[in-house]
Amino acid sequence: MTRVLFVDDEPGVFEGLQRMLRSQRDRWEMVFANGGAAALALLETARFDVVISDLHMPGMDGATLLKQVREHFPDVVRIVLTGDLELKTAFRTLDVAHQLLVKPGDPEGLRVAVARACSLKNTLNSSLLRRTVTAMGDLPTLPRTYSALAQAINDPEVSLDRMAKIVESDVAISAKVLRLVNSAFFGLMNEIATVRTAVCYLGIEVLKHLVLSVEVFRVFPVRKPIAGFSMEKLQEHAQLTARIVKGLPVPRYLVDAAIVAALLHDVGKLVLAAKLPEQLGHALKIASHEGQPLYAVEDNLLGFNHAAVGAHLLALWGLPSPIVEAVAYHHAPSRIPQQRFDTVAAVYLADLLSHECDDGQPFTDASPLLQRTDLAYLDTLEVTPNLAAWRAMAREAADALTA
Repeated sequence: MTRVLFVDDEPGVFEGLQRMLRSQRDRWEMVFANGGAAALALLETARFDVVISDLHMPGMDGATLLKQVREHFPDVVRIVLTGDLELKTAFRTLDVAHQLLVKPGDPEGLRVAVARACSLKNTLNSSLLRRTVTAMGDLPTLPRTYSALAQAINDPEVSLDRMAKIVESDVAISAKVLRLVNSAFFGLMNEIATVRTAVCYLGIEVLKHLVLSVEVFRVFPVRKPIAGFSMEKLQEHAQLTARIVKGLPVPRYLVDAAIVAALLHDVGKLVLAAKLPEQLGHALKIASHEGQPLYAVEDNLLGFNHAAVGAHLLALWGLPSPIVEAVAYHHAPSRIPQQRFDTVAAVYLADLLSHECDDGQPFTDASPLLQRTDLAYLDTLEVTPNLAAWRAMAREAADALTA
């Protein structure tokens, strides 16, 4: 049975939750804590699988509580339940919570949130995956420039000049960021010549994500050629996938997370190419000869696939859960319950659309895209009628990036 700890500062809320969640009593053992301090005391003395906390509480608010839970009880799933869905609130919770729910909520919404978060935890904690990653040797730590940017952002007094200097301290990163900013990906009218101008135009968060997408290709050097694997094509595919994501109806507060997830969704291929080149090469050969998806061949050969490897790495690096989740399930989104079109759905669909553009196949009803697409999954999200328009949008994005 799943043990769930609810945290709020209003006892009346607990009574409402108990009534609303009566149908979950056979699945969940529910405990209620009045405030953050009481919740931490309970976590010290008993095991819990999930913490669901209100955001606005006196003394210790929900974000502060969940930050401490993340640091001291990392295996506990963290969910925010709030009546405030302003962008600044949503951004603040992305780093500390696995899921964000809006009050008053409903039993099914809570069930889905808990199921999704627990599924991701189980995927990342797969004993076979963890043993294999351990056998690879030490994985790189969070890239230096990205880490410095992330720390600087936490300083409320940080200036644009300071952020620009952090990026400019790495000449190679600066050059690649400027090249990406000036590419068709952003579709700017005028050329951007300095990192500071890029910060002004894009914003600090977007720049930080661009730096990570550039650095990740540097921290996993592929030291010998692998038949069927190309770093350049991998980067081009990532950029096109991210460009397509920008055109999909992702909730506003998740747009940045969806773009980052799109840029990094195949980072697991980099890990395998750098650490297990023979196994990746063998999988690529079988996939090509038998016409199977690479991830399916990897599952058969290794017991997991590059999506799980990439998600494992990003989780170790502490990236927000919406990014990790989208990377983990970008080939199999129906493995988790969903009620809306979010980062998982966006990256899944953008990856398929990007591959269709990569394949150079004409957009017809016989296209391999439709053969690979889980139409039942899209039906549950009520977005299947939009597929034709999104395919046209993807083609326009591909043409812009290659123009």
